[in-house]
Amino acid sequence: MGIAPEAFWRLSLKEWRMLTAAPRGTAPMGRAGLTKLMEDWPDDG
Repeated sequence: MGIAPEAFWRLSLKEWRMLTAAPRGTAPMGRAGLTKLMEDWPDDG
């Protein structure tokens, strides 16, 4: 999170939830995106 331990322990529940929530409007990667990623970066192992 990039905050000092003292600041972390002073966070309210609302502040903690805001810091740890997923960004709004960001959808998970779809099958097409995964296929493209696998083509661009093949596993050679």
